[in-house]
Amino acid sequence: MQSENQTGFRCACPDKPKLSFAPVTESSLPLLRRYYSACSYRLCEYSSLMKLMLRDTMPSEWAEAAGCLLVRSKYQDRFYYEMPVPGPAGDVDAALEQIERYCAEKGEKLSFFVIPMEESARLLARYPRFHVTSLRAWSDYLYRAEDLRRFSGRRYSGRRNHVNKFRKLYPGAVFRPLGKGDAELVEQFWRDFDEQFTKASEEALDELRSAKKALRLAGEQDYCTGGIELDGKLLSVSMAERCGDTLHIQIEKALYSYEGVYPATVQGFVQCFAGDGVSWVNREDDCNDKGLRTSKLQYLPAELLKKLCFNVENELYDLDCVPTLHTKRLCLSALTDADRDAYNALCLDDERNRFWGYDYREDWKGESLSDYFLDTVRQDFARKVAVNFAVRLDGVCIGELVFYRFDGRGGAELGCRIAPEYAHHGYGTEAFACAADWGLYGLRLSRVVARCYKENEASRRMLAACMRPAGEDKTFYYYQKEV
Repeated sequence: MQSENQTGFRCACPDKPKLSFAPVTESSLPLLRRYYSACSYRLCEYSSLMKLMLRDTMPSEWAEAAGCLLVRSKYQDRFYYEMPVPGPAGDVDAALEQIERYCAEKGEKLSFFVIPMEESARLLARYPRFHVTSLRAWSDYLYRAEDLRRFSGRRYSGRRNHVNKFRKLYPGAVFRPLGKGDAELVEQFWRDFDEQFTKASEEALDELRSAKKALRLAGEQDYCTGGIELDGKLLSVSMAERCGDTLHIQIEKALYSYEGVYPATVQGFVQCFAGDGVSWVNREDDCNDKGLRTSKLQYLPAELLKKLCFNVENELYDLDCVPTLHTKRLCLSALTDADRDAYNALCLDDERNRFWGYDYREDWKGESLSDYFLDTVRQDFARKVAVNFAVRLDGVCIGELVFYRFDGRGGAELGCRIAPEYAHHGYGTEAFACAADWGLYGLRLSRVVARCYKENEASRRMLAACMRPAGEDKTFYYYQKEV
C-alpha cells in the first residue's frame, strides 16, 4: 500500500497463495492413504482408490495444511473442496481457513462437495451465507458388515436363496483373494465381461474404464481385491479400500449369466476382507441408475449416507448494482465507459502502483489493454468476487476503491489508489473512511481488513487512524475495523 504523500495507496496487498495443490496420481496414493486409512467420514469419496478412479472424469488435486489432507476436484471448470481429513494432530478449522484464504486470493468461489452430515454443523456455524444441495442420487449405501457377512434372518432370505442357488449350480466356485499373479485371469475376465455388458451411457462406460485401470493395483497391500473363480475362470472381481471402520467397495463386477453370482460375490468379499475393526461396508451411490438402486436396496442398507454441497456466498450476492456514496468533497460510484482513459492511466502507472500489491500482467493474456481493466472490474462484480468504486472529484475519476478477497465469513479487504496529480489533499483517506463504514453498515460486513508495507510509514499512520492494529509479519502491518 502506498501513502498519499508517495504515489497513491492500496490498503490490501495480497500475498501469493500459500497452498500448493498437486494432481492425484498413482505415486501420490501412499500419502493419501496416510490420511484416509483412519478417516471416519465413511463416504466413498474419502478414499484413495476412488480418487484414482475418477481422475479422468473429475480430476482431483491434493495439498497438506494444518496437519490435514486437503482435496479439491474439478467439475465443469470449477473446483470443489472436500472436508479436510485430519491426521493425528490435524486442525480442521485451521485447514478450512487456509482454503478460504487460498480461494480469496485466487478469486475462486468457495464451494464444498461430498460433505458428510456429521460435519455439516461445523460449516453451518462457520459460514453465514451459503446455498446447500443434497440429492438422493448422491447418497452412499452403508451396510453393517455383519449383515452382509451372514445374510441372516427373514429379511435376508431372498439374498440367502440366491447364494444357495449359486452354490448348488456351481459347486466348484470359490471366492479367493486376487494378487499380482492373477493379471492374466483378470484380463480374461474383462474380455468375458465386455461381451455381456449392455449399458451404453457415457457415464457407465467411463466407470468401466476406470475400474479396469484401478484393478491393475490388485495385490497392493492397501487394497483388498478378490473374486469368484470356477474351473480356472473368474466369474467376478471386486476391489475395496479400508478407511477407519469402513470397507469401501469401489469395484463390483460379475458375469451376469451366472445366476446368483452378485450376492455370492458380496458375501464372499465381506467374509474375506471385513475382519476385526470393520463394522461397516460402503457400496457407493447408485448414480441415479434404476437397476443399481433396486439392487442396492435389496441388500437392506443400514443407512443412506447423505452428501452435502455447500456453495459459500458473500455479501456481494445481496448487491444488484454498485451504489453511490458521498463524502464532504467526493463521490464514490461505479466505474463507467467515460472513466476508461483515466482508469487505464491509473492501472498502467507501474511506478505509481509498485505498492499496489498486484501486477495486472499476472492475469493478462494479451487482450486489448484499452478494454481489459474496465472489463475485469465488471466481470469481477458479476462473479461476486469484488466491487470497485470510482473516486470522483467534481465528477472526474481521480482514483479507485475496491472491496475484494471476501472470505465467506463476513470479512473483506479494502484497497484504494489515487492518481498522482490529486495526491496530498487527503482524498484517499476521506474515500477510504467512507468506504470502510459503508462496508460495515451498508454491505453488512462484520470485518474490513487492510495491510500496508512496513516501509510505508505514511500508510501505516493513515491506517492506524482509521483501524485497529491486527498484527504484523516480516512484510506487512495488518489492521482491521469490525462491528
